[in-house]
Amino acid sequence: MNFNELKQFLDEKVEEFNTSAFIEEDPVCIPHQFSKKEDIEIIGFLVATIAWGKRPMIIKNGHKMVEIMGGEPHDFILNASANELKDLEFVHRTFNAIDLSYFFKALQGIYRSGSSLEAEFSKTSGGMNHKIAGFRDSFLSFGHEKRTEKHISNPLKNSSAKRLNMYLRWMVREDKKGVDFGIWNSIKASELYCPLDVHTGNVGRKLGFITRKANDWKALEELMVPLRKMDPIDPVKYDFALFGLGVYDKF
Repeated sequence: MNFNELKQFLDEKVEEFNTSAFIEEDPVCIPHQFSKKEDIEIIGFLVATIAWGKRPMIIKNGHKMVEIMGGEPHDFILNASANELKDLEFVHRTFNAIDLSYFFKALQGIYRSGSSLEAEFSKTSGGMNHKIAGFRDSFLSFGHEKRTEKHISNPLKNSSAKRLNMYLRWMVREDKKGVDFGIWNSIKASELYCPLDVHTGNVGRKLGFITRKANDWKALEELMVPLRKMDPIDPVKYDFALFGLGVYDKF
């Protein structure tokens, strides 16, 4: 296929997979339980953080996070006592109660100060790798155990930051298809990067978009070049095509 044929093919796949039917089997179904902006961005961030492994288990543990927060994430973060932030029972793979307790504490520090997750992701200038790294520095500034650092990726150390890029896609993109929320205005969709995982990486290589073997930030930069040519305004819409081709079509 030439470039135009490939673009048409991927555009068709975006239309096929970027629908409300996608929500039910994806971790994005958890924040879709809420309508308040702060609830969506808080639980969305927490669910995106544990979004590795089998999707049914991610969704199950996402529901458990909602339950721990009494069904009201923003209210819980603002008003929970120190003991409520510590006395937790939770584990998802290597993310455990120690990590969740710190995440609650950091979120409380952010929201009680009058800031928000949107503001924290937006305050660092430069490209998305610098915005994510700036958020990471801010989020990890509340006193934490070393083990928790691995759950916030650092693209300046060449991590693809898959889960954070997925979270940013959820918050920033707005295409009226029902999957992504589009509730943040301080970051443009054109700035976003695809969540690079095994599926999108393998499809990207088969399409000739990626030459690197590792799914790292450098490979992500390679992937974004053709995607930005296909749609400079909303390049990460092609995440639906790449992911769908890998997971559903076994491309």
